[in-house]
Amino acid sequence: MLYGRFIWWLLLGILGISNLIIAKKPNAKELFDKVAPFQGWFGVVSALWGAWGLVDGLLSIKVLSIFPLVWIAWMAGSGVCLALGALMGVGVMKSFVKDAAAADKLTRTVSKLAPFQAIFGFVLIGAAVFLIVA
Repeated sequence: MLYGRFIWWLLLGILGISNLIIAKKPNAKELFDKVAPFQGWFGVVSALWGAWGLVDGLLSIKVLSIFPLVWIAWMAGSGVCLALGALMGVGVMKSFVKDAAAADKLTRTVSKLAPFQAIFGFVLIGAAVFLIVA
């Protein structure tokens, strides 16, 4: 189950850097277009899984004293998974929010995160690869 999380992170990271991939390999656009209809739900699940990863990491704080780099990568990856998931799933998340003020706050938060999408993607890929190898 633990490796499943890291494989999910790899996929989310690749989606996060999809614009850079398409810029280098334009024929990759077809592949990302096939995934696009599911990107919102993928983002929502990722945001929830990232939030749970942060809670799980805090509950497992003892790992910090045994494997500090693993714990730091776990927490960083979970936080970035939450942020990147929110970026990708904002449209679906807004459909669940009935309060206009909350939807506006969600939009403002995501607009602040948007410039960092590619960085989040690379960090998430790096954390996943590190944790798979470690």
